[in-house]
Amino acid sequence: MHPQAQSLWRGPRWALAILLAVLGMVGPFSIDTYLPAFAGITDALGATPVQMQQTLSAYLFGFSFMSLFHGAISDSFGRRSVVLWGVAIFAAASVGCALAQDIGQLVFFRILQGLSTGAGIVVSRAVVRDLYPPSQAQRVMSQITIFFGIAPAIAPMIGGWLFVWLGWRSIFWFLAAIGVALWISNYRYLPETLDRSERQSFRVGNLLRGYWQLGLDPRFVLLALAAGLPFNGNFLYVLAAPAFLGGHLGLAPTQFFWFFVLNIGGIMVGAWVSGRMAGRIAPRQQIRIGFIVMVCAALANLLANAVFTAQASWAMLPLMVYAFGWAMMVPAVTLLVLDLHPARRGMASSLQMFVGSGANAITAGVIAPFVMHSTLGLAAATVGLMSIGLVAWITVGRRWPLIGRLEDAAVAGRPSMSVGG
Repeated sequence: MHPQAQSLWRGPRWALAILLAVLGMVGPFSIDTYLPAFAGITDALGATPVQMQQTLSAYLFGFSFMSLFHGAISDSFGRRSVVLWGVAIFAAASVGCALAQDIGQLVFFRILQGLSTGAGIVVSRAVVRDLYPPSQAQRVMSQITIFFGIAPAIAPMIGGWLFVWLGWRSIFWFLAAIGVALWISNYRYLPETLDRSERQSFRVGNLLRGYWQLGLDPRFVLLALAAGLPFNGNFLYVLAAPAFLGGHLGLAPTQFFWFFVLNIGGIMVGAWVSGRMAGRIAPRQQIRIGFIVMVCAALANLLANAVFTAQASWAMLPLMVYAFGWAMMVPAVTLLVLDLHPARRGMASSLQMFVGSGANAITAGVIAPFVMHSTLGLAAATVGLMSIGLVAWITVGRRWPLIGRLEDAAVAGRPSMSVGG
């Protein structure tokens, strides 16, 4: 924590949560607002459906690649400057997308969007831990998730309205306006939370040692998988929304919002429960409960799709419960990741995001196209992705039983224990 953390942010925690959550919303808005305009952009630019899919994959791969560096750079130059530069580049890239004259230009500027949007979501995690001890940090992260959850619910509706009323280019002008507004608000209100005494050298050798230290730490890799892979079990349905909602469930595009409302509702309620649990229930127990909820929801979804033909009346409900379980456990897992190597929290956040976004890109480019034509295939892929995360968490608990015991001891009021092992 910053030695003067209490004086850096004097406002309420929820106000900081909103500021950081809006930074994180840039990612979902960059994906979800233009999805309703896929067909229109394809026709306007003379592209093929495969080329349009590349605009999504290009964004995700750019996001995944640069997420390796946002946090590491913030460990050296501070959190605030990385956020401001990232938001500025995002705004400029959004203008480029709005002015694109062919699919190649659109793909290029989508890559730039992906390279920049991770700055806010990666650095915000380190900001929270710079300012607050574990239980309070979990509450703030839960609040961020609640506010953040609004974005995927409203982004497709906003994108659909803009496309119908003003054309597809207006979507990217809207994203550019968001970028400008975010830059101004963060310039005015976001404090620098990394004390100069805690900054890392930006020498190549020092950076490589940090990546080597974290990347070869099996605890870090397993915890990152435990947080990231289960999310993709739900994200798969977002990527396959046109086929799942329109093709399998027979919903009109104007009815798609029900899926997003239920899904994001599950995330927001799960995050709220996580915040209420912080400081009352040990983090390891919270994570265990979250995985139990996800296992039950995923298996129920698989069984229902194996026995029955998917119907809109029930097919979205297991996904809402699954999202609830993920949101309940992920703030606790994220804090365990950040506290493994306290001197490199920015880099740890970067690498965690890299693992998660890399999985997102693989899910978008490989898994979703393979299973989206079958509701049973979608359900089975969700079980598979969740199972990898579950195995990772079980392995951490068995091989390194002291991880998380510091936080457990603080909840129980017992003397602290080391997290090493």
